[in-house]
Amino acid sequence: MDWGLRNRLSRIIKPTDGRTVMLAVDHGYFLGPIRRLEQPGETVAPLVPYADALMLTRGVLRNCIDAATAVPVVLRVSGGSSIVGGDLANETITTSMREAVRLNVSAVALSVFVGSDYEHQTLANLARLVDEGEACGVPVLAVTAVGKELEKRDARYLGLCCRIAAELGAHFVKTYYCEDFEHVTESCPVPVVIAGGPKLDTDLDALQLAHAALQQGAVGVDMGRNVWQSDHPVPMIRALRAVVHEGAAPEEAHELLVELKHATETQPV
Repeated sequence: MDWGLRNRLSRIIKPTDGRTVMLAVDHGYFLGPIRRLEQPGETVAPLVPYADALMLTRGVLRNCIDAATAVPVVLRVSGGSSIVGGDLANETITTSMREAVRLNVSAVALSVFVGSDYEHQTLANLARLVDEGEACGVPVLAVTAVGKELEKRDARYLGLCCRIAAELGAHFVKTYYCEDFEHVTESCPVPVVIAGGPKLDTDLDALQLAHAALQQGAVGVDMGRNVWQSDHPVPMIRALRAVVHEGAAPEEAHELLVELKHATETQPV
């Protein structure tokens, strides 16, 4: 891996512990203004100091994120379908590598849909993007098992997706946690980051998910709804950091969340 690629990737996956807390706010590219992401700038601003990287589209980056921020950006560069318009797997590359470099991003991300009618198309998108990323020194994150593929969340399928993405040159992979998750990470030769997915019932559930994935080989998380749809998003992301970067047990991190929540509630107006 060239120096530029390694340098950019080290901004996201911290070399001090080899882990990362990514904040996903790219949901609008197919879901529109979902709950608590109606105004992305207001949602993201208080969370930025605690995120190792932001995953978002160029539109939100340009219009909602302060250009003076030092947080690394993982730029979503695939899309083309909406939740109402058809098959979400029918994606193409929507943002050029030249644009990504102009925006000074640390990595680019796109989805692949293994087993769908658009498998070949999206895997070819990945291979092409990797070639362009290698030429420019920009790492590529392959996002696996989204949309209808959620029904296939088992180690055999996720292991297949992640391995194919790595074989095609992805520098790191985002996927879902599942039973026997270690079989996914052990067979993938590049770092694996877990997705948070839809909002879980409680904050503790999300912290337990992150902890279990880390114990089974993930290098970090890329969570969105389980952070900014929490009733206490800043305490939540700080608790998540405790799990990822400090090795806190989920219950310990949840105690921190409760303490931070109470401290916020008792601050003078």
